[in-house]
Amino acid sequence: MSVPVALIGYGYAGKTFHAPLIEACPELALQLVVSSDAAKVHADLPHVQVVASVDQALNDGQIALVVIASPNDSHFPIAQAALRAGKAVVVDKPFTLTLAEAEALVALAAERGLLLSVFHNRRWDSDFLTLCQLLATGRLGPLHRIQSRFDRYRPEVRQRWREQAGAGSGLWFDLAPHLLDQALLLFGPPARLWADIRTVRAGAETDDEFLAILDYGLLRVEIGASMLCPQPAPRWQVTAATGDYRKQLTDPQEGRLKAGERPSGARWGSDEDAGLLTLIDGDAPLYQSLAQLPGSYPAYYAAVAAALTKGGANPVSGAEALAVMQWLELGYRSARDGRWVTAADLGRT
Repeated sequence: MSVPVALIGYGYAGKTFHAPLIEACPELALQLVVSSDAAKVHADLPHVQVVASVDQALNDGQIALVVIASPNDSHFPIAQAALRAGKAVVVDKPFTLTLAEAEALVALAAERGLLLSVFHNRRWDSDFLTLCQLLATGRLGPLHRIQSRFDRYRPEVRQRWREQAGAGSGLWFDLAPHLLDQALLLFGPPARLWADIRTVRAGAETDDEFLAILDYGLLRVEIGASMLCPQPAPRWQVTAATGDYRKQLTDPQEGRLKAGERPSGARWGSDEDAGLLTLIDGDAPLYQSLAQLPGSYPAYYAAVAAALTKGGANPVSGAEALAVMQWLELGYRSARDGRWVTAADLGRT
């Protein structure tokens, strides 16, 4: 028996990521979409019911899982209402606008005994899975610096809510949750963080470039993104005592989903852009091409389905989602105050 699902929102995230990935999971059944544009939804999903209001979805007794892919400032109120209606919930990143909102949702889900998960799909990027495997081997030796970036070249400001002034907009809220989540998975919480969050494009109304440094003692992890980068930096650059690793391009799954491909077949998630591993052996460097493990965004919803039907683990737990929100909020504080911040700063004004 498939789990009945309602998808809230059919903008970029709902159309490109959530709907195709839910449809690709046999244990889930997308039955209902909340959207003001039924024709747009039915062009892709003719079999799905479309309703105009969130309340209609939450009052549907058949729906067991609500997936929230609406604008960021709506995440908290919709998730809260869905949990109070007895629904399991998946929220697109960022989880909420504030740490306090995130904590309230995690507490409510625990009180009601309901699944609450956040869509940190970049855990299943080909490049991240490959890097995890490489670091587990210890071949690079002690790490000194990791640079992790998402760069784009979009000099023209587009008329969409993510690039307009308002709560929840901007590049820090859009891409930093992915980069922070990956760093926290690899190394846990840093000792301190410094962030510079800027607006650089002409006519931009919100931040469109950032750089943050997570301090782990001898290791520093630099995360960054820019909307004004004609020649993107490598997706990953890892510098270590006895070697270096570089991966230029990002995982191709988002591009394939945007192009209308659907997750199926053994080739889904394949990444032909190999990484370059440099190992120092005496005075002569040894260069090796490192094939990428396949990415697998469908693994997220497969794990959600298993958690709901078989008692499996939540693929992104409440504690993990809160950790991302903590450092997301601390990044804003660092940029505002122009200083390093630590976890102790969470309790200060």
